[in-house]
Amino acid sequence: MVVATGSAVSDDMARHFAWDGLLDTYLVESEDGVNRFDYSGLKDNSEDVGTLDAYLESFEELDFDRLSDAEQIAAWANIYNALTIKHMIGRYPVRSIKSGSLFGPWKKVKTVVDGEDISLDEIEHQVLRPMGDPRIHYAINCASYGCPNLRRDAWAAQTLDADLDAAARAYINHPRGVAIRSKGGLQVSEIYKWFKEDFGGSEARVVAHLLDYANPVLAAEIKANADIKTYEYDWSLNDAK
Repeated sequence: MVVATGSAVSDDMARHFAWDGLLDTYLVESEDGVNRFDYSGLKDNSEDVGTLDAYLESFEELDFDRLSDAEQIAAWANIYNALTIKHMIGRYPVRSIKSGSLFGPWKKVKTVVDGEDISLDEIEHQVLRPMGDPRIHYAINCASYGCPNLRRDAWAAQTLDADLDAAARAYINHPRGVAIRSKGGLQVSEIYKWFKEDFGGSEARVVAHLLDYANPVLAAEIKANADIKTYEYDWSLNDAK
């Protein structure tokens, strides 16, 4: 569990104010439970594009060693999501973040944080995952329909635990996270295959994780069909248009 401490809470909120405002303006909460982003609208607003650039640049000299664990997780997740949006509006219109590249852009898309160049791939695999909290997979968004939702609010240290739990529940209780197959067994997101190690290292531990966040109806169905049969993931762009 990560908990914000000290007087840095107000600093943490101020640090992400610009990103919070952009999310409030361009994120669209849809009736199907999948949050989408207005890439076209942001791309066409040069002032807000400048705000996004300035937000990312604000981390160039930030000393992360002075931040609490919760502040670091919130900052890295926000940086990852903002950098992904910056990359996508630079390429828009496209159908997927993987358009034109079999392996995607994650190793190539970089920003400067704490004085060093760092890629999306490095943020995820060398910074966030080693922190040891599987809920981090619900905090970062890869601009895809199949991904856990991009939040309307920026991640913040003071509410991080509750917000990570809420994000896990939202994804697991949506069909793109977990679905019961008509022939029995579970269909789950490929996130639980790619990162099985983070969720305990076995199918049984993945199922246990799902049960931790499933609502009562889904939990009963999972227990009755506790065998993962298929993994699915939809790379379609989570585009509001």
